[in-house]
Amino acid sequence: MDERQLRILRELGELGSVTAVAEALRVTPSAVSQQLRLLQRPIPVPLTERDGRRLVLTAAGQALADAAIGVETALARARHAVDAFVDRPDGTVSVAAFHSGAAAFFPLLLRGLTAPGSPRLTLHDEDVAQEDFPPLTRDYDLVLAHRLDHAPAWPRTTTVTPLLREPLDIALPVGHPLAARPRLTPGEIADQPWITVHDGFPLLATVEAVAAAAGRRLDIVHRVNEISVVAELVAAGGGVALIPRWTARPHPDVVLRPLDGVQALRHVDVLHRPERTARRAVRTVLTALVRAAETVRGRG
Repeated sequence: MDERQLRILRELGELGSVTAVAEALRVTPSAVSQQLRLLQRPIPVPLTERDGRRLVLTAAGQALADAAIGVETALARARHAVDAFVDRPDGTVSVAAFHSGAAAFFPLLLRGLTAPGSPRLTLHDEDVAQEDFPPLTRDYDLVLAHRLDHAPAWPRTTTVTPLLREPLDIALPVGHPLAARPRLTPGEIADQPWITVHDGFPLLATVEAVAAAAGRRLDIVHRVNEISVVAELVAAGGGVALIPRWTARPHPDVVLRPLDGVQALRHVDVLHRPERTARRAVRTVLTALVRAAETVRGRG
């Protein structure tokens, strides 16, 4: 039995005829009769009987019709609870981000969503390889992810909201001979010691592209994923590195120079499952992320 069948049985008890039920529910009499037959099928006692030309409820049918009132009431309460949850402006929204994305966007989110009735944020850092970002949408409402400009697109099963198409610059210590140049080429930086990410993480493919453009193997001496730590190593003379132009926090002892001859760009996107944005609170946070991206881009 389902809600529609119980509703028809209840209406039959109140209105007294199939025709009247059909008119009240705006369906055909045959549709009413069919649903009554389907309702009767698993029940071992008759729910209706003929009283002359009228179809009326038996005692069992009346008992079930009375119970249907409770069913409809419970379902109405359940729908109201769902509607209230979906439309609640201050609901809890979980957001995950890779490290430099978290450093750039999380403070802006916290400062931008302080008004009464704003969503309650739960923030998480997730430093994963590119292919592992989409699965995170199972666990979080919104996932800030990054991928290189020439890397495969995110899977079609994931909804994507673009935030940034961010340049990747060469980071050098202040006072380095190459820091005086306005732009750098792969050939000029290929013989430097390098600091880069671990295997499988997005920035590594651009480092490999630098080596290919220069026609030589790079001397990778340090592997560190956290951008702020990379900046400290660069400042200490540990090598050169690729650092995102807008999301990385500026370091007083590090200079950034654009790179020519290599497509050094990354996408910063929000990934989520389509059903997540049915909630008003999630839509509010997504809008706040788009606004925050304008602020982050302006830093460059």
